[in-house]
Amino acid sequence: MADLAHPYVAGVERVEAELDELAGLDPGFLSLADKRQALLSMARVSSRAQALESRVIACAEDVADAEGFRDAAAWLAHRAHASSTSVRRAQRLGLACEQRWHRVGAALGEGRMSIDQGHVVVASLDEVCCAGRLLEATAAEWADVLVRAEAYLVEQAVDFGPRALQRLGERLLEVVAPEWVDELEERRLRDAERAARRRTTLKVQRLGDGTALIKARVPESVALRLTTLLESFANPRREDAETAEPGADGRRVPYERRLGEAFCSLLESLDPSRLPLHGGDATTVVITMDLAALVEGLGSATLADGSRITAGEARRLACAANLVPAVLDTRSVPLDLGRATRLFSPGQRKALAIRDGECRASGCSIPATWCEAHHLRPWSEGGKTDLENGLLLCSHHHHLVHDDRYLHERLPNGDLRFARRT
Repeated sequence: MADLAHPYVAGVERVEAELDELAGLDPGFLSLADKRQALLSMARVSSRAQALESRVIACAEDVADAEGFRDAAAWLAHRAHASSTSVRRAQRLGLACEQRWHRVGAALGEGRMSIDQGHVVVASLDEVCCAGRLLEATAAEWADVLVRAEAYLVEQAVDFGPRALQRLGERLLEVVAPEWVDELEERRLRDAERAARRRTTLKVQRLGDGTALIKARVPESVALRLTTLLESFANPRREDAETAEPGADGRRVPYERRLGEAFCSLLESLDPSRLPLHGGDATTVVITMDLAALVEGLGSATLADGSRITAGEARRLACAANLVPAVLDTRSVPLDLGRATRLFSPGQRKALAIRDGECRASGCSIPATWCEAHHLRPWSEGGKTDLENGLLLCSHHHHLVHDDRYLHERLPNGDLRFARRT
């Protein structure tokens, strides 16, 4: 006499037989009302079937052990040719309902909650569990919070879908335990800030083509501060981050490039006297170059780390940055390590800002606060650092002054007009 099937297995076989019968019918002949009813019923039946499957997976470790699989999810994914991800997700739901959230399991089995709602609710309840450990609450008082939280979300599942339930779950403690909300928020923010500081890194990788790749991971507050500073230099006039703004030569400059150029301008505008001592002196960049290169603007210059830049770039930096040029004569003997009056003083910059108001390049309206002080007669040629020899230029036009591809002339009103060499 053949062994009788367990009632559970027999029930599953009956369901499968009913599905065989349904598969032979054509739903295209259903009326509008019947299609509506069929869709809702099938969705409910499918969800209940998945919930029941997750319960079986949760208690089927002996099946996996009998055939040497890691767990029931791995066994089922292999045997049923199913997605490992989806089966393991069902396993997590089944274990959660069997071990912790019995009301959720009952609602899923009875069809009062969809499988998608179940995943969202369990995730929210597990977050509340973690919050209890973070707050160091006693087991008794937090157990009561968990009971109220589970009952609340199961009740709300009658009226709200997965997305709305997720939003409710994010503010669950405000409903079931408002007395803990402020302390939890403070602890979470403090832990997040500590973790952010531990993960802070910065790496500079020289690419060998005249550029370097800078990769940094910093706290969000630092990133926001940096972005704010860069946008003040970039002077963004855009509706969103994808908008590109035309450059002075008519080409459109991507927002990312403008931020990169703003980063360079930000570093050049730093006051070394306010930085920590570096090698016994205020942080200083030393550029080594021949005297002829400095005067004529031709040739190259060497930075302290061995990197090379053009003489024109070195002359531009000498106007704006607090660097010390180590000038060499034809015998490569140091002649001068800079003059104290090379840079315009804060008072002079204020006077230039009052006098000029904005960038003095013809047609440019960048505010004076975003501009750099430029020597009309180069400092390297004996030009003085006084108001008569000073002019405000934005970073873009200050680069053009030292760019040998461009000519510039002084207009009667004192502005500079640029023209590209032909």
